[in-house]
Amino acid sequence: MSEMLRLVEPLIPALRRYARVLMRDVTTADDLVQDCLERAITRWHQRRADGDARTWLFTILHNLAMNRMRQTARRGRHVAIDDAGDAVLARPALQEDGLLRRDLLAALAALSEEQRSVLLLVSVEGLSYLEAAAVLGVPMGTVTSRLARAREKMFRLMEGTTDRNATTCSHLRRVK
Repeated sequence: MSEMLRLVEPLIPALRRYARVLMRDVTTADDLVQDCLERAITRWHQRRADGDARTWLFTILHNLAMNRMRQTARRGRHVAIDDAGDAVLARPALQEDGLLRRDLLAALAALSEEQRSVLLLVSVEGLSYLEAAAVLGVPMGTVTSRLARAREKMFRLMEGTTDRNATTCSHLRRVK
């Protein structure tokens, strides 16, 4: 039990961060992390002794999140009537940082789930390409290509360009 606590406890903030970005809701993300930790504790004996606990936990969290998203897509999102009050209708201040944050979140939301997951695991959580591939259950080449496409799309969206050729071919000149 002490080995499990030693390995799992330092990973909780990273798991919460990843869950919050995936679920886009603090409460749902915290519930997801709790479910992940519960599953990890009850199935600790099934973990490979030579395996990385970080990769194993992120895999559990990712799979639980994907299942929840599929379930939400089938059922629709539940909003309690009490939650539809002033807080939902309020708008954030229009300072530059707020606008940049909004644009960044919108650009992240515009990515496919596969691209967003790879980008967050590698760029935010600091997982290696190999670890991200293990978490997502895909080959490392797939992680590399998804990450390249995600970064390119994020750049285009943050710059406000929608034409792919506007960013990739603007440096080319005709030489006769």
